Amino acid sequence: MDLNGRTAIVTGAGSGIGRGLAVEFAHAGANVVCCGRTEQKIRETVGMIEKEGGTAHAVKADVTDSAQVQKMVNTTLKRFGHIDLLFNNAGSFKYVGPVWEADPDIWWKDVTINLLGSMLCCRKVLPHMMKKDAGIIINMDGGGGSNGPNPGGSAYGCSKAAILRFTEGLARELEDVGSAVLVFCMMPGFVRTSITKYLIGTPEREKWQPHVRELMGSDAELPADACAKATMKLLRIVSPELNGRIFYVDTDYNRIEKNKHKIRKEDLYTMHLLTLDGKLGPWPVVGK
Repeated sequence: MDLNGRTAIVTGAGSGIGRGLAVEFAHAGANVVCCGRTEQKIRETVGMIEKEGGTAHAVKADVTDSAQVQKMVNTTLKRFGHIDLLFNNAGSFKYVGPVWEADPDIWWKDVTINLLGSMLCCRKVLPHMMKKDAGIIINMDGGGGSNGPNPGGSAYGCSKAAILRFTEGLARELEDVGSAVLVFCMMPGFVRTSITKYLIGTPEREKWQPHVRELMGSDAELPADACAKATMKLLRIVSPELNGRIFYVDTDYNRIEKNKHKIRKEDLYTMHLLTLDGKLGPWPVVGK
């Protein structure tokens, strides 16, 4: 997808990875709708884009509120006339600790923002995308999704794992009705953000997330715009063969493009449960 003249919605665009995505999309010529719960922060992102000659608009929205998400979509359509790309970046990682000590309300709020928020945004943009039979949705993976369990971060981890399966299921649903809308998942790698700094903000939290301290300042730490640059590489090669797949910030996208038929045929870059025989479990595989 060439973003020049297209319209992209980025949730959680007020800082960190979301801001990096918004700025990068604007550099590529997109009209960018910057969404978030803190109006000052998203306006700062818009200001950065406009200062460089780009086009952006700030929309304050809580992704867990259906009415606010609908307003976000309506505002985008009224201002720009179309929605071509949705990047569900907004996320939460507030509960840190073991399950047996968890405050259920805080634990569930992480899941709600990460999973329900992504679902509501997809649900509200899809009627428009499906009507014009074009569009791309990218959902954010993270610790505990494709890279395994997240001890001490079970709410965040399980919600991200659910987003992977949600992405795969949504892609299959769209294919089943003959829609050309494509859905992907992106793993951003480790970035120093307000979320990652929060994880080691107290000794109690750092006890359960010690790897965060180890990653900070290491070769594994990435700049905030790394995910955006990887997303641009993905957008250049998107095709139906890759629909529903999980990709990484350091993926070799030229290799992906050359092997897209193999990826589709062998069902690669998806979430699997393997047995000792190297196959899926003995139960029937749904949707095959």
